[in-house]
Amino acid sequence: MPARPFTPPRLIGHRGAKALAPENTLGSIRAAKAAGATWVEIDAKLAGDGVPVLMHDASLDRTTDVQGPVVARGSAELATVDAGNGEGVPTLAQCLALCREIGLGLDLEIKPDAGTGSATARAVLAVLAAEGWGPEDPIVITSFSRNALRVVRDAAPDYIRGLLLTGRPADWREAARDLAVDAVIPGTKDVHGPEDVTAIVAGGWIPMVYTVNDPQRARELYDWGMVSIVTDDPPALLGL
Repeated sequence: MPARPFTPPRLIGHRGAKALAPENTLGSIRAAKAAGATWVEIDAKLAGDGVPVLMHDASLDRTTDVQGPVVARGSAELATVDAGNGEGVPTLAQCLALCREIGLGLDLEIKPDAGTGSATARAVLAVLAAEGWGPEDPIVITSFSRNALRVVRDAAPDYIRGLLLTGRPADWREAARDLAVDAVIPGTKDVHGPEDVTAIVAGGWIPMVYTVNDPQRARELYDWGMVSIVTDDPPALLGL
């Protein structure tokens, strides 16, 4: 567990509150707050001008009214596309300002395109500094990208950090130790029993999990010792 004080959130809205509003928009963040969430998760990747914006996919096709790679457009142009309900793609800076304004903690996933993990992490850290966010704020920086987490480890080691896992890589323990992360975050389909949670806790890491929308499953995971759950639908799991 982290040596510095940190109270993990029990529930985190996924991409804002994806079940309630278009993902990774300011409206989705507001919807999570209105639904009772105290933390949200968002994805940060680089626009074509190097500005971190909120977007999960490398392509704009699924979540906006335009097509093509995110990196083909600058952040100002991305602000003019429709990412849902008439909203543009927000910048990370706008997200940070909103979370500060309405009092939300932030699970900030660095979501780089292939080969840009280090650059994306550096840009994210620069925005955090420019917006006055620091390790003392309610924030966890997470990523599947080991290169991104390595940059955060070396450049800003006081931030709480989490290693996201797809499947259960054979070297996940070694990676978590090398990256000096505070949390290990598998997907729900890769948590098969309490022993999977125990393995995380035994290494000294906070056990977190994504993405859980079924209350019965969430209750089971909490019973197994899972500390934090990321969900598309915060109202469905609040109070568990």
